[in-house]
Amino acid sequence: MTIVAVFNQKGGVGKTTTTLNLAAALVRRGRTPFGIDLDPQAHFSAIAGVTAASGDDTLLSLFQRNRHLAELVRPAACGIRVIPAHMELSKVDTLFGKGYNVVNRLNASLRAECLTNPGSPVLIDCCPLIGVLSLNAIFASDCLVVPISADHLSYKSALQVDKALKALEPVLKRRVRRRYLLTRFDNRRRMAKEVQAMLEERFGEEVCRTRIAENVSLAESPAHNKTVFEHAPGSRGAQDYDALLEELVAAGFFE
Repeated sequence: MTIVAVFNQKGGVGKTTTTLNLAAALVRRGRTPFGIDLDPQAHFSAIAGVTAASGDDTLLSLFQRNRHLAELVRPAACGIRVIPAHMELSKVDTLFGKGYNVVNRLNASLRAECLTNPGSPVLIDCCPLIGVLSLNAIFASDCLVVPISADHLSYKSALQVDKALKALEPVLKRRVRRRYLLTRFDNRRRMAKEVQAMLEERFGEEVCRTRIAENVSLAESPAHNKTVFEHAPGSRGAQDYDALLEELVAAGFFE
């Protein structure tokens, strides 16, 4: 089982784009990935064309009435099997607190149900704050991808993510493997190169060699409810996410 969470505490950095297109790249390689949407904004679900009628069709029902994950999975036309999100997911933080049994709930359910096999990795699109939902993703994950748009505020958010993960290590009893991914990268901009240099100085080999370039096709594809591979398979955006998957496979992030 491979469980990859895509997380950053800052919005607008390409978190959903990365989750969706990494999953789509896996589909192109004959895998049947699961995509779990843990963001109440439900952008991942909407782009994949899988909407939840209410919170009961989301992981909220796992917390409220111990519903099996397999009952929540719905197929998307792009080949990803999706557990969708809904605005009602935001109730989880206020209803259930942050005890260990709560933040480990998704992890326990994934392991107990044996939902995946090596051909069916799980990718989790997290909400952009550290709460019960994101903590569930972190506790469940084998590895974490942290998208960072090529600007200074996003660099600061990467430092916050690193600090939060270090604080969780005594509870997790392990160090979560991670990769920092530069997105919206424009090699012509001095700021982009500065942010890249700062990331590499701070995080070294944990910074992905692949960078996701600023790309019109990536920006357009959500408006068509398509992955970049469906919308523009020959685009730079598609090539970048294909290269990212190759890098993560080589690093052992996917079996």
